[in-house]
Amino acid sequence: MNKDLQSLQWMAPGGNVAAYVQGANSIAVLSAEEEKSLAERLYYDNDLESARQLVLAHLRFVVHIARSYNGYGLPLADLIQEGNVGLMKAVRRFNPEKGVRLVSFAVHWIKAEIHEYVLRNWRIVKVATTKAQRKLFFNLRSAKKRLAWLTDEEASAIAKDLGVEVGHVREMENRLAARDAAFDGGLDDDEDEAYQAPAQYLEDRGADPALILEDAEWQSDSHRRLAGALSGLDERSQDIIQQRWLSEDKATLHDLAAKYSVSAERIRQLEQAAMKKVRAVLDTRDG
Repeated sequence: MNKDLQSLQWMAPGGNVAAYVQGANSIAVLSAEEEKSLAERLYYDNDLESARQLVLAHLRFVVHIARSYNGYGLPLADLIQEGNVGLMKAVRRFNPEKGVRLVSFAVHWIKAEIHEYVLRNWRIVKVATTKAQRKLFFNLRSAKKRLAWLTDEEASAIAKDLGVEVGHVREMENRLAARDAAFDGGLDDDEDEAYQAPAQYLEDRGADPALILEDAEWQSDSHRRLAGALSGLDERSQDIIQQRWLSEDKATLHDLAAKYSVSAERIRQLEQAAMKKVRAVLDTRDG
């Protein structure tokens, strides 16, 4: 065992993964008696050397578990490293008096660390935040029988098996089917994909001084031309346009009919005639 410990001191998953896996598999599996003896020395005497031997003897199991998460497109070395963190936590918490093997106890801790890593890194935008979503994230892929979208019956069956709502199954299926996109488009993207990059339509042009000035001048000119067009109307027509189009609390035809003691139809005719004159003046000045 001492020779194995020395041979692994310089090895890490971030280096040569194949060499790391070969080294981890070369360490002999502990017998039940050896494991219990080491665990007792750690548990009762805080013997760190025993903890180290327990960790090294179980590295092969971490590799085996980490490989089952290869489908998420994350580096195997990182998955192994996170799993090793979980293994060390399990070794620290292992009670040899419980009558179970360390590997059975450690599976939960190894998977928990890998789960957290996958959720942090598989997508820039998190796809699983609630407990139900996390359960679906790690079970939906294996639950799907084919690559096509789930049928209603399949979605209902998965929801029942996992104890979640059908809507959650559909939501997670959509999230898993989505893909990440570079904010400004990749250098190798074709013209269409680069144009659809978020940077192309999330650009905040409101802070551009030139555009702010242009907008202000346009609004000022529009107000000036409208005021000039209204000035050519008689007082009643001006009031009708003001009340019907420019006031926040717009008047109805019947309100104005009562004000001027005419019919609502007459107010409508006056409004149309006034608007025609205003448009004619504005169109002439635009030309």
